[in-house]
Amino acid sequence: MTMTGKPDVLIVGAGAIGGFYGAILKKAGCTVSTVLRSDYEVVREQGIRITSPLGELSFQPDHVYREGDLPDEAPDFLVLCVKVLPGVDRVSLVAPWMGEKTRLVLIENGLDIERELADAFPDNPLISCLAFVAASRTDAGVIEHKAYGKLVMGRYPDGIDENCQQLSQLFTEGGINIDLTEQVVGERWRKCLWNTPFNPLSVIANGADTRTILETEGGEELIRAMMREVMSVAAAEGYPMDESLIDQNIKGTWKMPAYKNSMALDYLNDRPIEREAVLGNVVSIARRHGISVPHLNTVLVTLKMRAALEGRE
Repeated sequence: MTMTGKPDVLIVGAGAIGGFYGAILKKAGCTVSTVLRSDYEVVREQGIRITSPLGELSFQPDHVYREGDLPDEAPDFLVLCVKVLPGVDRVSLVAPWMGEKTRLVLIENGLDIERELADAFPDNPLISCLAFVAASRTDAGVIEHKAYGKLVMGRYPDGIDENCQQLSQLFTEGGINIDLTEQVVGERWRKCLWNTPFNPLSVIANGADTRTILETEGGEELIRAMMREVMSVAAAEGYPMDESLIDQNIKGTWKMPAYKNSMALDYLNDRPIEREAVLGNVVSIARRHGISVPHLNTVLVTLKMRAALEGRE
């Protein structure tokens, strides 16, 4: 806790997302430290530099740690913002920094991504967040925030507790909007309704943007079919969605400028993609319920073929 009574925050994975939300918490008066790998030297010397329509957000973290370092004291909130990828052991990444009273916060994409952390740290509150933000890391320690920033936040597996309320207030003081939800897992399904079709298809289509996907003959119909399959799996899990959400998502995407999603950008820049978190987990849950998802399964298998051919597995 800082001298002003604000919490100590540690960001693990201070790329575009972690750096941006770390800046918001710093603006709210928190002590904000980071654990970094590749950007360690630059951030230690120059801080995290951010251009944003929200104004001046650049900041110098209070401490800049490497993996393997240990803090003097465990943080009040540990915010995990690494990509959910095969071979990334998120439990091992956070374990050295977790104290008895540390609240663990996930700001990550995907579905069914909380369970392993909840199992590893059953006595620590877990807050799950979905970020609706356009931000990218353009250089070491440099972030371009283009728009948005809202977080949808709730306790995992459900409910809203005093930890959510406190963190929500801090983000609000820092200048972004927060939606608290009693059913954060249901909100993850709602976000998957868009991500699960658009992100993997963009990779199969060699980094295609949203406009290309929708304008291609049969493209919109394919997206709609994949969305319907996501809905059927969500309903089986106890999170039914209204059919009108498909139209809302499609219309909203048509209104956007041509947009390359994060998975497309990762693929084009030879970075690993969050295939399992965004698509594979949905297909696995479908199998568990005996639900046929032929479009989702075809896209998943095709992605695996492509990865094997390109040596990305």
